[in-house]
Amino acid sequence: MNFLPSGICFYLSVAICWFTSRVDASWWYMGTLGSQVMCDNIPGLINKQRQLCRQHPKVMQAIGAGIKNWIGECQHQFRNHRWNCNTMAREHNLFGRLLHRSSREAAFVYAISSAGMVYTLTSACSQGELENCSCDPGKKGSSRDAKGAFDWGGCSDHVDHAIKFTQVFIDAKERKERDARALMNLHNNCAGRKAVKRFMNLECKCHGVSGSCNVRTCWLAMADFRQTGDYLRKKYNNAIEVVMNQYGTGFTSAYRMFKRPTKNDLVYFEDSPDYCIWDHESGSVGTGGRVCNRTSRGADSCEVMCCGRGYDTSRVSRTTKCECKFHWCCAVHCRDCQEEVDVHTCKTQS
Repeated sequence: MNFLPSGICFYLSVAICWFTSRVDASWWYMGTLGSQVMCDNIPGLINKQRQLCRQHPKVMQAIGAGIKNWIGECQHQFRNHRWNCNTMAREHNLFGRLLHRSSREAAFVYAISSAGMVYTLTSACSQGELENCSCDPGKKGSSRDAKGAFDWGGCSDHVDHAIKFTQVFIDAKERKERDARALMNLHNNCAGRKAVKRFMNLECKCHGVSGSCNVRTCWLAMADFRQTGDYLRKKYNNAIEVVMNQYGTGFTSAYRMFKRPTKNDLVYFEDSPDYCIWDHESGSVGTGGRVCNRTSRGADSCEVMCCGRGYDTSRVSRTTKCECKFHWCCAVHCRDCQEEVDVHTCKTQS
């Protein structure tokens, strides 16, 4: 593939336009189309994205199939919080009006989605699923690490290739918009891409007499996507509220006592809603009916999750594995046991 050269994370020459509510349909909608991705049927794509879609249909199918993975990771990271990365099936951007607000949740969604595309395409290349990419061709010959010399071998994940395509495809829409929200999205997209590359691991196989490591063959491999999710979750916790600089070309911290954001930080403009009740304008679906933990003191506690509205308790029966025994050589046999448990769910808004 012929990709544009990798650019800087900040898009220079941006007109100042505070807190635009422009969040139309997105490439995320591809996840609902599965393997039947049709470039003209994906709402919200700009001409550049449709052109790339038509040129690389197999890539688009891989991206569409991978969307559920990064959404699943987002939902795992926020499973015990008021906002749980819930999606809305009838919304073309999957997240509804939530993304109209330039909040730290929007920052996380853009970062994790960008990271997810990089991870999906890198995996597809390494597994030989795409015609125009494979293992990293630059990993040849010999090299060294802290343990000494080694030879490049195996299949090194070609993450730079995936980063370049992701940058060109995802960022195309933001570069066309040229406003403050687009600049925020570009920054968080970049932070997500960089997060995947951060967790590349050197994996090696030893060769030598009796398993000695006189000679090593090594390759670079991505870590499990959970590490990227955990990392971006921490960046969400420490996201930096920003304002545009006086030239409209970048950000500065909204408060002088906080550091200037780096390319690895997530940035946002607006405070988040509390997500306690259903609110169409903010995109909040509320926490009514959500399961809470009566004994916890954290974000999943009934006090926090239910926002002081109280909770209902119901007795339910569930099946668990019990009385498990190990049988030689290689089997574990368990019984199915029924147990009665209390389930607590938040009351809806009165």
